[in-house]
Amino acid sequence: MMTPILEARHIDKYFKKPVKFQVLKDISFGINAGEFVSIMGKSGCGKSTLLYILSTMDTAYEGELYLNNELITGQNPDKLSYIRNKHIGFVFQFHYLLSDFSVLENVMLPAKKLAEKSPQEIEYDAIGKLQILNIPHLAKKKASQISGGEKQRVAIARALINSPSIIMGDEPTGNLDSHNSDNVFNIFKQLSEEQGLSLLIVTHDEDFANRTHRIVTMEDGRIISV
Repeated sequence: MMTPILEARHIDKYFKKPVKFQVLKDISFGINAGEFVSIMGKSGCGKSTLLYILSTMDTAYEGELYLNNELITGQNPDKLSYIRNKHIGFVFQFHYLLSDFSVLENVMLPAKKLAEKSPQEIEYDAIGKLQILNIPHLAKKKASQISGGEKQRVAIARALINSPSIIMGDEPTGNLDSHNSDNVFNIFKQLSEEQGLSLLIVTHDEDFANRTHRIVTMEDGRIISV
């Protein structure tokens, strides 16, 4: 039996204002190594709230969260920041690149923050990630000078720089046309199949979700199918 890379056990989440409201209800599921999983559900069902808990950015919840078989619920903020930077890569609907930095500098940033390698090693790794994404020719360009589809590829390269255990995405194709959406899907599929990377992607795109290994469906704060 495979050990999940990421596992949520009985996660409950409440919003306290203006009145107490339970937004997540007894969420339990896991993601194995190399698994490409999408989360679907109507707006307001709790998808993004769940993703922020799974990514360790929201710690105000009940239940337990495990990453690489280690309990991360209750860890101090510094430890969570380290875990998040080293083990979790993020790809959002908007790329959040620094427009005055070069593509290469943007990709290097999380590794510089982690500070476990020399600048030369980080640059070498960053060029390698750009090669995986077929965009090494963009390395010296400013982020402001490249297209939307290229920016999302750079964001994926940045998410990969610290060789994370899992990539999490919140509507990563939501701002792209169908051609670039397909490109992003194919990149994710390749990372899953060739590098054994786990991916958890919140999406409204049924075509995208139907091509992933598994769809986790949410409704009114609950998981109704996995």
